Amino acid sequence: LNAAPERAPRQRVRFLPTPAPGGGGAVELVAASVPVLADHPLVRGPRFRKLKIGAGHRLDVKASGVFVLGIGHGNKLLTDLYNCHLTKVYTVGGLFGKATDDFSDTGNLVEKTTFDHITREKLERILAVIQGTNQKALLMYSNIDMKTQEAYELAVKGLIRPMGKSPPIITAIRCLQFALPEFQLEIHCLHETQQYLRKMVHEIGLELKSSAVCTQVRRIRDGVFTVDDALPRTQWNLQSIQEAIRNCQLKVETELEKTLA
Repeated sequence: LNAAPERAPRQRVRFLPTPAPGGGGAVELVAASVPVLADHPLVRGPRFRKLKIGAGHRLDVKASGVFVLGIGHGNKLLTDLYNCHLTKVYTVGGLFGKATDDFSDTGNLVEKTTFDHITREKLERILAVIQGTNQKALLMYSNIDMKTQEAYELAVKGLIRPMGKSPPIITAIRCLQFALPEFQLEIHCLHETQQYLRKMVHEIGLELKSSAVCTQVRRIRDGVFTVDDALPRTQWNLQSIQEAIRNCQLKVETELEKTLA
């Protein structure tokens, strides 16, 4: 930011002594526009000495994907978005046939199991049970009477969600890929942690009379922000960041108005 082009110094009018046209040592005062010394870089110093940067929903060291940051006034917007309790979407990879102490494929091996009996249909039945159970929890923590007009209007807008603290809730889950022993899930959730998702993969393996570890947790959406909005490390520069802020501004304002209104 300090290396970016600066605005021109302000100008002020001063009356400067100038030799009179007639000579003879006479002096007259002439109005002139001069720079304001208070705007000089050596007087003012760096424009930015510190920036307040806040982190949104965090990612642990074994996860990747969309990670939202707020700069300056954006920290308040981060808090407002947090209060919207927006859905986050992950792609989660799994591997049948082994279990570890931390539910990831890099943990210490605990056991190995067979997995030849697992089919995609069996996996999808387990996923349907998980989604059904979590739908009941979603309605319970939303504190909404489902027989009311309010509930109908919120459901149409997709705004049924817990507006306070709740346990992790899975709003949707489906199988994207299945090729034994590997599989990949898409999970829509609220109030989760990445470790919770890894543990879910482990529990899916147990439900299928086998075991499973998580090979990947990647967040592809965080509320209104998607992977397309994210900046890869090669684009961490002032121009790209400013452009990203401008591109996301309308989406953020629209979501806050729709949800918090």
